[in-house]
Amino acid sequence: MSEERFGEFVLVRRHEDGHVAELALDRPKAMNAVSSGMARAIAGACTALGEDRDVRVVVLTSTHERAFCVGADLKERNSLSDAELLRQRPVSRAAYTGVLELPVPVIAAVHGYALGGGFELALSCDVIVADRTAVVGLPEVSVGVLPGGGGTQLLPRRVGAARAAELVFTARRVEAAEARELGLVDVLVDEGRDREEALAMAGRIAGNSPVGVRAAKRALRLGQGLDLRAGLEVEDAAWRTVAFSGDRAEGVAAFNEKRKPQWPGE
Repeated sequence: MSEERFGEFVLVRRHEDGHVAELALDRPKAMNAVSSGMARAIAGACTALGEDRDVRVVVLTSTHERAFCVGADLKERNSLSDAELLRQRPVSRAAYTGVLELPVPVIAAVHGYALGGGFELALSCDVIVADRTAVVGLPEVSVGVLPGGGGTQLLPRRVGAARAAELVFTARRVEAAEARELGLVDVLVDEGRDREEALAMAGRIAGNSPVGVRAAKRALRLGQGLDLRAGLEVEDAAWRTVAFSGDRAEGVAAFNEKRKPQWPGE
């Protein structure tokens, strides 16, 4: 396993011959509160991972024992003037869009608190694995703002408009069992096993065609919100990008020869 640090607060670890990348939030003294510096580091790490064709899956984790991420750094925000806050906004947005726009599947491994911007980082992932200590929520309206890291758009896509409205307007925190029941998280595991399960899932994904998986993610994302006919056109366009690929030829050959595929990734 190799490690690379982005800024002071983000660590990237490579697993599975570099095919699985772990993006670890590493600001333990602040329970991973997202400062401007940390936001820049997340965005920079995502840019590097998105450009690395060896990376097939990203797992978003935390090095803190009791928290995934408690959201924006409100101490820093309190020190900013209105003009500074306005300049900081694109920096903050880049962290969330960096995770959201990664071209490969992204799995969040959540334990402890995932609140506000912390939960929005998880919502930006494709799958959320949580252990039984997880507490999630979007409490922004309780401090005079709103979920501005994608929460008002990503949450209703998961749980529907009315459920999302109730959660955002009440600012309530949701514990793990209810979070799984409501669809706020996707996989619930025993305490301390969120990272292990997320990495295991990533390993299973990484064994599949990287061309096929990237195209499938693109079709899933672009098709959201479209009517069925338009969505099927998105799917067809994605199919055309894989139908004549080296991965498709290798996958069919390996199946017929009863062997493990050696994906060319093109």
